Amino acid sequence: MAVGWFYLSVMVLCSLGSMCILSTIYWMRYWQGGFAWDGTMLMFNWHPVLMVTGMVVVYSAASLVYRLPQSWVGPKLPWKFGHAAMHLLAFILTVLGLHAVFDFHNQRKIPNLYSLHSWLGITTVFLFACQWSLGFAVFLLPWASVQLRSLLKPIHVFFGASILSLAIASVISGINEKLFFSLKNGTNSYSSLPSEAVFANCSGMLVVVFGLLVLYILLASSWKRPELGMQAERQALLHGGEDVVENPESADDLGIKCNPYPHLDMRLGGNTVRRWKDRGERQSCFCRGEAEELAARCCFPSLHSVSTCVVCALLAAATTGAWIPALPYDGRAVRQPYEPW
Repeated sequence: MAVGWFYLSVMVLCSLGSMCILSTIYWMRYWQGGFAWDGTMLMFNWHPVLMVTGMVVVYSAASLVYRLPQSWVGPKLPWKFGHAAMHLLAFILTVLGLHAVFDFHNQRKIPNLYSLHSWLGITTVFLFACQWSLGFAVFLLPWASVQLRSLLKPIHVFFGASILSLAIASVISGINEKLFFSLKNGTNSYSSLPSEAVFANCSGMLVVVFGLLVLYILLASSWKRPELGMQAERQALLHGGEDVVENPESADDLGIKCNPYPHLDMRLGGNTVRRWKDRGERQSCFCRGEAEELAARCCFPSLHSVSTCVVCALLAAATTGAWIPALPYDGRAVRQPYEPW
């Protein structure tokens, strides 16, 4: 059910994002004369289109990469590359949008960065540049330690949502400023609410609704990529909402389909190995840490009996980005992704 709601939300987001871009293009083409790249007002018309496309729609799509259920299993590195590449595309579109407005202002001898809209916009772009650079250096390059990434991840997530919020505020203030400049005369003033003003206001409301839905999906805990120590019910999304019960004995009494541990898909030499079928009383292997530390940190608990001994069978696959099973001493399995980078 949760997966169905997620994909329904994604479809709504795709529709809203397309409507935001198309409505901005239509506004600039129908009421503002179209597009050009010659330093005239027609060049300025690229600015709202590129900023809405880059800073709002593409940026949002890049932010939601880790909410896709397909990204929850397997190595995380390809999704990191996709996340970074989409953000880079958003940044390139943003820079082109800034170039369009600055070049137009310079051609017309109009001062730059004097309005509240421009202050909000340039602050958003600056934070975006810092966010992408820091994310690339810490989360994509292999030099950073796990502790440093864990420390910076909440900050990275916070500023990601904050930049989107600032981008939405910049778009709304920009639409308002553009309408004030375009509808100055008394016969067609902004206060008389002509058709252009109605259409532009509706476009702004579309951007707001789109942004709020994106922020909701980003903050919804049930749609986040499972982390170490995740509860078993958080894993059910990966199996189409299938119930996963942690207590096999009580599950049998209730007649519920029992999986004593959250299902782990582990890649070994390119093949998928599915474990946790055996409910015997053998001792279990407790594996944690990076690949080079697995052998040293593997132990067999003597006081806690848990199901299915893995016996470090996937040590050889650690360097391939495999999913390494981790069994806490409380007898509940959790997903622990091994990330080579």
